[in-house]
Amino acid sequence: MPADPRDVLSRPTAAPDVTVSYGDHPDQVADLRAPAGSGPARRLVVVVHGGFWRAEYDRRHTDPLAVGLAALGHPVAQVEYRRTGQPGGGWPATLTDVLTGVKELPRLAAEALPGRVAAGPPLLVGHSAGGHLALYVATTAPAAVGGVLALAPVSNLAEAYRLDLDEGAVAALLGGGPVEHPERYAEADPRLSVPTPTRTVVAHGALDQQVPIAMSREFVAAGRASGGDIALLELPECEHFGLIDPESAAWPQITAAFRSLQEDR
Repeated sequence: MPADPRDVLSRPTAAPDVTVSYGDHPDQVADLRAPAGSGPARRLVVVVHGGFWRAEYDRRHTDPLAVGLAALGHPVAQVEYRRTGQPGGGWPATLTDVLTGVKELPRLAAEALPGRVAAGPPLLVGHSAGGHLALYVATTAPAAVGGVLALAPVSNLAEAYRLDLDEGAVAALLGGGPVEHPERYAEADPRLSVPTPTRTVVAHGALDQQVPIAMSREFVAAGRASGGDIALLELPECEHFGLIDPESAAWPQITAAFRSLQEDR
């Protein structure tokens, strides 16, 4: 693991192969990376970046994660979306942008990377706030999602609001708290929609200082109690950023969790 786990956020990587647009706004785009090697076409992987939904964080900080997933033989799309602190960001566009992107990207990727993208709904890999967005899409449009790997997801928005994670991040996203906007929380909060209707693996580091692991433990327990196909991978020596770092000690377990989404059961 690097001396500073945040180094992964700015580590240089190869440029994406192509960038496509799924809408008219400048942030309704995705960077595409072709799979490594010359193997058969495989399911698209959509990476949803975190950053507590804020404008100062964009898809580029998941470049090492995307490169690592492409090395496993999958085409990868790093979806961008409008974020809080910029025009149009927040409720509802932040959520609906990702939903639209996930629905459109399999077609766009197949056109841009001919012969490399297999038919079928994509696998979603979301980190932190991106984990929340991946879970939101899976709940809202389950037929559009082949499975979710949620890395330290903000899986309980009401609890995240109570804890004031990242100094008001949830309030900025939804325009206030659950008392002020119960209908928004009812639609956007994964915890209010358990079980997630698609196969889901949640991975979380026990040393996480950004999103408490207790949130994932409770979310997965509730999902399993409700009959959901969901599992929790706890990483006792990992913090928040090692989950998206192919150079971290956690990466072999992350790749194993990713592969488990594709296993027949």
